[in-house]
Amino acid sequence: MPDPQFPAPAERNPLAADCRRCPALVEARERISWGVGPADAEVVVVGEAPGAGDPEVERWQGGNWTGMAYTSRHSGRRVRATMERAGVEAYFTNAVKCYPADGESNREPTDEERANCRPYLREEIEQIDPACVVATGGHATRSLLAVEGRSVDSFLDLVLEPQDCPTLGAPVLPLLHPSYREVWVARLGYSEEAYLDTVSDRLAELL
Repeated sequence: MPDPQFPAPAERNPLAADCRRCPALVEARERISWGVGPADAEVVVVGEAPGAGDPEVERWQGGNWTGMAYTSRHSGRRVRATMERAGVEAYFTNAVKCYPADGESNREPTDEERANCRPYLREEIEQIDPACVVATGGHATRSLLAVEGRSVDSFLDLVLEPQDCPTLGAPVLPLLHPSYREVWVARLGYSEEAYLDTVSDRLAELL
């Protein structure tokens, strides 16, 4: 898959000058990783939270350093390439905007951290008013469906199956997280190419 286009910093969408709702995240982060992309995008892509990133690389340093969601060398490039392959214009963000650290590695955001950040996520979706919201991974899917008061028992059962979300005003399409796609795509009965083709087909049906 070709290298995707790096986002224009001018399309970064800071919803606040600062945020200190979550003390542990404030202590761990370098920058708040705000959403980035066109204000009239067809699709909003939601991840879980920024990773630690790598400040030593030239461009794809990760949202914790760039201040823009999904700008890491691995997950960021992969999910952006997936959307470009599908021919959709997307706005990229995370359910939690700051890097959740556990020592030198990532941890899952807490329920409180997700809840503290959810108003930002809802504001973004209302601003962009997309035709579809793509959730990358189980945690992002749970955060989005929580807006509807829904829990998720088996994330894999929801992958590639659009979920009706009237409160959000757009259906949610759960996808495998880009970091774990190789692990799970075959277990779902797809080759890599067939999975990507199905992602494109599902998005075309929703747009």
